[in-house]
Amino acid sequence: MSFKEELQKRTAEIEEILKKYLPEETGFQKTVLEAMNYSVTAGGKRLRPMLMQETYRMFGGSGRVIEPFMAAIEMIHTYSLVHDDLPAMDNDEYRRGRKTTHAVYGEALGILAGDALLNYAFETAAGALSQELNERTARAIQVLAEKAGIYGMIGGQVVDVESEGQAVSKEKLDFIYRLKTSALIESSMMIGALLAGASKEEVDKIRRTAQDVGLAFQIQDDILDVTSTLEVLGKPIHSDEKNEKTTYVTLEGLKQAKQDVEEISKRALATLASLGRENPFLEELITMLITREK
Repeated sequence: MSFKEELQKRTAEIEEILKKYLPEETGFQKTVLEAMNYSVTAGGKRLRPMLMQETYRMFGGSGRVIEPFMAAIEMIHTYSLVHDDLPAMDNDEYRRGRKTTHAVYGEALGILAGDALLNYAFETAAGALSQELNERTARAIQVLAEKAGIYGMIGGQVVDVESEGQAVSKEKLDFIYRLKTSALIESSMMIGALLAGASKEEVDKIRRTAQDVGLAFQIQDDILDVTSTLEVLGKPIHSDEKNEKTTYVTLEGLKQAKQDVEEISKRALATLASLGRENPFLEELITMLITREK
């Protein structure tokens, strides 16, 4: 089976896992439940749950305790996109090739659907404790919370919002990218390693791999914002320019940004290889993400 076929097969398996954990659209609050499900089922690469599952498998994990965490990380990622698209933030009308949540349900429901997804993510992850009540599951929930919060994604978003329209140093830009993008990728891979019983040293190597994957992924995003089209990308291009954002491309130019992606991705794969464990699919997945066209 080719990598592309394998990717489609695993993505379909993840879609089935996600469906199991989505809320039923009933009750007086059903509009917010519909908005939540609309947001999660809008498609996307399912990159974070896939990285989590593949890291879990790489360390010999084979149970189902990983599944609620896979659903939870995708809910957290989705909520961040729903809020990112709001008029007060990026004010984007399209995401993943279709109308954004606030464009369909209105701004108030866009805010509430994001809030609901974040809360429901932790409700879902906490369900894993009924499967395995032990230190590694508790630690996984702690990582999920930390990487989504003020020392992770939210922290990065705050600095990003405050930096709009200003000249940003490379140091600050790296900080934004490490927190805003890498944090959830770190969370995904660290949780996969933790739940499979990886050692503290192994979890740290996975964290460093994931941090570099996130950084290279975000720089590639900067490159695509300049070089791609709405049809290929599925979201508006030149949105960084429109929002007066400093990116690797505005800071260093396109050529250097492309070299950075190559260098950082090589470092990520070298750290992964140093673990002495094999998952060829995971290695190919990381390479594909970093060199993607959309």
